[in-house]
Amino acid sequence: MESDRPFIVSFSGIDGAGKTTQITALTEHLRSLGLTTMLCTFWDDIVVFSRLREFLSLKAFKGEKGVGSPEKPVNRRDKNVSSSYVIVLRLFLYLLDALSLRVAVSRLSRSNADVTIFDRYIYDELANLPLNHAVVGFFIRAVLHLAPSPDVAYVLDADPQAACARKPEYPLEFVRKNRDAYLALSRIVGEMHVIAPLSELEMSAQVIEAIRRCGPLPTRDCNPTESADLTASR
Repeated sequence: MESDRPFIVSFSGIDGAGKTTQITALTEHLRSLGLTTMLCTFWDDIVVFSRLREFLSLKAFKGEKGVGSPEKPVNRRDKNVSSSYVIVLRLFLYLLDALSLRVAVSRLSRSNADVTIFDRYIYDELANLPLNHAVVGFFIRAVLHLAPSPDVAYVLDADPQAACARKPEYPLEFVRKNRDAYLALSRIVGEMHVIAPLSELEMSAQVIEAIRRCGPLPTRDCNPTESADLTASR
């Protein structure tokens, strides 16, 4: 990693896993240590033609727009559509997004933030693909080589039924398959921290412990013990 870029953290996981809650908790923790943070939302800040893609998705798949809540469920139809032509289109668009992410990360050196936190990452797109397909496997390896790796990448695991109750947007069967895809992808990537679906405080403790192993410093070349001490002293 370039020594002049901020420390990068990414949060991934199924809808309703608690990403927003954990991002907020980690941000508060880092700021209590005197570190400055910046939040990047993958869909808004990285994805290529995001508004056009959302518009075309609504027109083509006739799904509903918005974020579901227990009081107001929505029926989305975008990433749960898996026809062959849609998968081929995703491969093309996800490649563009990986390039966009690479450019965006290269520009982070201009930021004054010590830590940049990504709300979703390229991993959340790859989890929408059929991971067991040979061609898709080759594509994923190529994208992982192209896209910059975060210093700490989290996958928030969650019970699919509980996640659907918090954010009723997709059919339960799809959410179950999507959760399995995230866990499979974490094994492919090999450097992702899977946070167990516990209470908010217990999950926050896991998140903080993982980042302490290297410390929010703009370098990978660090001793985990030494970095934890440095983090605690700031």
